[in-house]
Amino acid sequence: MRKILFSLLMLVLSLSGCKTFNETIVKNDYEYSFLALGDSYTIGESVDKSQRWPVQLVSRLNDRGYKVAPPKIIAKTGWTTGDLLSAMRSQLNYTRDFDLVSISIGVNNQYQGKSIKEYEEELREIFKMALNYAKKREKAVFALSIPDYGVTPFGADNAETIREEINQYNAVFRKVANDFDVVFYNITPISREAARDSNLIAEDNLHPSGLMYQYWVDEIIDEIPQMLPEN
Repeated sequence: MRKILFSLLMLVLSLSGCKTFNETIVKNDYEYSFLALGDSYTIGESVDKSQRWPVQLVSRLNDRGYKVAPPKIIAKTGWTTGDLLSAMRSQLNYTRDFDLVSISIGVNNQYQGKSIKEYEEELREIFKMALNYAKKREKAVFALSIPDYGVTPFGADNAETIREEINQYNAVFRKVANDFDVVFYNITPISREAARDSNLIAEDNLHPSGLMYQYWVDEIIDEIPQMLPEN
């Protein structure tokens, strides 16, 4: 009986060891990590998960030989800067765990009529925290501008006002990024191409399609690898 129990114990230990070993192999398959912070544009509202721009970016980087893990996305449709801050504080610690960190936030501040002053104050807190998550601090953080949803069927009736206000918010966004020495990618002109091409709009008539997100990735893909640390 003792021999049987001993054999069972050794089998359990052996299986546990194999599991740990396999988990280590899976973990070590990736060399880089990516944290994407934002709102509906980052979570990819109304498109398949594979079409989200952070997911497309990782796929393209992997195609180029960079072993990047699936992105950790902290984003939700409807989030303002305040919502994102709350989520970052509850879901992340302050260790520098990520090789890349992206920030794309502000459209809901504009949509909900939040003040520009409040936006800037909360955005600065987001940048401060984002730098703490990045292994290379500002050299590993980048920002994507706020798209112009005034060109979509949803925003068409108020297109000019939306355009003007998005420009104002993006001016603040760019300023804050510059103050933190973070790269700012202006994808807003690309978003306005949807006025001439409905294929760039998702089925909900508001959010970008997977093709639009592809164009965003096209805009940044050649520069992002330079942010990755050498392994």
